[in-house]
Amino acid sequence: MLENMSSNQRLILAVVLSFLFLVGYTTLFPQALPVEAENNVSKTSLVIGENAQAINTATAQAANNSTPTGATKDVDVQESNTLVTVESSAFTVQIDTLGRIASKILKDKKYLDEDGNKAELIPNFGAKPLFIRFATTAINDEAMKTPYTASTATLNVDNGSQSVALTQKLSALTITKNLTFYADGHYDIKIELTENERFYLYTGKHPEITEQMMTVVGTMIYGGATDKLTTIYEDGDVEGRVSFNDVDLVSSFDQYYATILFGFSPDVSVYVERDRDNNPVTYLDLTGTTELKGYVGDKNYKTLESISPVLVNAIEYGWFTFASAPLFKLLSWLHGFFGNWGFAIIALTLLIRIVLYPLTYKGMLSMAKMKDLAPKIKEIQAKHKGDPQRMNAAVMDTYKKNGANPLGGCLPLLLQIPVFFAIYRVLLNAVELQGAEFILWIGDLSRMDQYYVLPILMGASMYYQQKLTPTNYTDPMQEKIFKFLPIIFTFFFLTFPSGLVLYWFVNNLFSIAQQFMVNRAFAASKVIRHEAHLAEKNHDKN
Repeated sequence: MLENMSSNQRLILAVVLSFLFLVGYTTLFPQALPVEAENNVSKTSLVIGENAQAINTATAQAANNSTPTGATKDVDVQESNTLVTVESSAFTVQIDTLGRIASKILKDKKYLDEDGNKAELIPNFGAKPLFIRFATTAINDEAMKTPYTASTATLNVDNGSQSVALTQKLSALTITKNLTFYADGHYDIKIELTENERFYLYTGKHPEITEQMMTVVGTMIYGGATDKLTTIYEDGDVEGRVSFNDVDLVSSFDQYYATILFGFSPDVSVYVERDRDNNPVTYLDLTGTTELKGYVGDKNYKTLESISPVLVNAIEYGWFTFASAPLFKLLSWLHGFFGNWGFAIIALTLLIRIVLYPLTYKGMLSMAKMKDLAPKIKEIQAKHKGDPQRMNAAVMDTYKKNGANPLGGCLPLLLQIPVFFAIYRVLLNAVELQGAEFILWIGDLSRMDQYYVLPILMGASMYYQQKLTPTNYTDPMQEKIFKFLPIIFTFFFLTFPSGLVLYWFVNNLFSIAQQFMVNRAFAASKVIRHEAHLAEKNHDKN
């Protein structure tokens, strides 16, 4: 098909594909892995280590007994009311009469939405954290109708951790949930049963606060007996039920927030299955007395690391985690130095440009040489128009004599793409940017510039960079298409977080400065070569 396309059509296709790749990689290549259906459980594409395995038919039937059709969305048999309220200066947690965390509200003003509403991390619909279902149908039915009682109705954790005991008395057994809450947002839980019954403890549905373009929302399973692997199930992309063992943490997350269970035994099975909307539902398969930990809150790196180092793995960077994770640490260090996330982004951009300077310099120099040789190349093409083989040989010989590489301008740029995506993932997922002020009109680097100043500056700098960059257009249509790219990017970046637009804008400024240096150096070397050539001609005459 490509050979039948005109050069203009191929160019248009190349521009479109390049644009989609540059800004839509995570959309075109989602990071969620496919979930195998129960009848294909022998496949291992979703297995963490060698110990993860799909649940067998008997287990599936037992799970189905406790989760009837549509019940993975946490149906209330009894109408629940608030049983316990946990207060701190940073949040309010409410536990309902079914023993679940029914609400968690963050109080800091930086979490307010555009309408001034506080962030509620527990959705109204769907499974809620610490919800329990039993494998035995009769026990489960009774548990759905029997409210818990609590040892206290209110807690305040500002001056230290506080505990509460939740008790549910059934005819066949008694369930006790001993919960200890901490000011950093995490909690310890010990579940005791008077009988050795099998039950399922739910992680809870992910928060539904923020979901910007090209962010991932769903469930994460992290762990493994040897290799620590991350498996992600995105909303709308779950097709069956799978189980894992040797799990370090289970996280239901959106862009900035997460509901996490961790600290449980490696032999505990973790199930992932779909709800009626094909969204992931996760729960732990437990029996008898169990101890573990949980967290509901924002994915702030320092907070998660202080609770448990394993929790930093809940910050999802996708395919570029290998580069994004160290880049975030560097950005965080720069923030500690400058005390401002905006200046930290600028400093990080400068450091990246310095590291990549040799590559970009070579690429820019190669493009300048290619432009300088363009008239000679056109002469060669006209001279050998009927003999493509001789024409190509003559063109390559000209490039070689003049130290030009046709790919020299492309390869360095291609090598920079992973760096761009790495920093892009960092800035898109860093909850630390929430409420981070930069300059007068930028009060939150995690949100779009409401006055569109940064996107317009970014587009203008991109246009000016194009004007400075040596080009070798062989077709007027090519030039027109590339002139439209700054407009397209400006329009696309209007709704992007200000921190990301700031990075792109500053990167353009550094590119412009570097292009000035290259152009001056090339012009100076061209003058020197010309003077040397004249001197050589005069010498030959004499």
